[in-house]
Amino acid sequence: MKSIGEGIKKLGFGLMRLPKDKEAIDIKQVKRMVDSFLSEGFTYFDTAWAYAGSEDAIRQALVERYPREKFQLATKNAAWINCKTREEAISQFETSLKQTGAGYFDFYLLHNLGEYRTKFFDDFNMWSFVKEKKSEGLIKHIGFSFHSTPEELEDILNKHPEMEFVQLQINYADWENPAIQSRACYEVARKHGKSVIIMEPVKGGMLANPPEPVKEVFKKANEDASYASWAIRFAASLDGVITVLSGMSNIEQMNNNLSYMKNFTPLSDKERNTIFEAQKALNSIPLIPCTSCNYCSKVCPNNIGISGSFTAMNYLTLYKNEESAKMQENWLVSGHGKKRANECIKCGKCERVCPQHISIREELVKVSNTFVKTNC
Repeated sequence: MKSIGEGIKKLGFGLMRLPKDKEAIDIKQVKRMVDSFLSEGFTYFDTAWAYAGSEDAIRQALVERYPREKFQLATKNAAWINCKTREEAISQFETSLKQTGAGYFDFYLLHNLGEYRTKFFDDFNMWSFVKEKKSEGLIKHIGFSFHSTPEELEDILNKHPEMEFVQLQINYADWENPAIQSRACYEVARKHGKSVIIMEPVKGGMLANPPEPVKEVFKKANEDASYASWAIRFAASLDGVITVLSGMSNIEQMNNNLSYMKNFTPLSDKERNTIFEAQKALNSIPLIPCTSCNYCSKVCPNNIGISGSFTAMNYLTLYKNEESAKMQENWLVSGHGKKRANECIKCGKCERVCPQHISIREELVKVSNTFVKTNC
């Protein structure tokens, strides 16, 4: 009997960041990318109901052009987006079938579990729905993608052992990042015997152009290897991984990924040490030393998104990408029901409980000057 993911190569095509021709997805380029991907023996495609235009694009570029048995297609159900009833959540599945034209899904995920979002899947009993569709043959494998703490992942897997796999954000930069906890979440999934699909191995493209101290480590180790190749091979070398999703946005990125993944070999001991040195180089960059323990949030009288603000500020320091950092600040603060840095009343209660002894009020002023004013 085949195990889940057997025969699937270690590089998957993530369809969230497809190339654009002005505002529309560039179907012609997507077809070229699909052709190149399949020609090298890669077969796993990952889309989602929530990825605008993606399911329709992959129908045109893949489903209508290749035999169904030649590829695996994954999509996702986001019951927490504008769904007030179980029927509305379930309708996403039918919409995905129609938009992709796939007939069935090889992998079907409950999308982005964690924090307040998990409750929607519980309230609408989407767990039983996906099991029902699996028994009908419309889904081959059921699982979920996850963005939260290892403790919450443990709770979900204890309650739902029928889930066959977990999709996690894993990359060498977030491996020990207290805001992401890649390693800890990975270890929980493996403890429960779950196969893992990896998302964000290049951290939204940030590790394709990492900070200069990290570049120096990789250049010294291998001048010819791309920075993205180090990131993807790190993720693909982990035990129990079905595939590593790369959100490729053009044919050049596709060709680069194929060049080193078509004959994939796990990292050698020497290469693992290079990754360790790169992590040390990342950690040497001065950052706000927040560990996201959130003791501060428990005493803040004004519900300021302190740790989220600091995570965004550190992101900007590391990757010098203002647009991405602003998106982080918006999601981690306002997106989580918190108030922004400029609403701090400077009472100092947070600083009295911070185990890292951060000058929180001073740092929040910097956050406000960086993000809030520029977003007005």
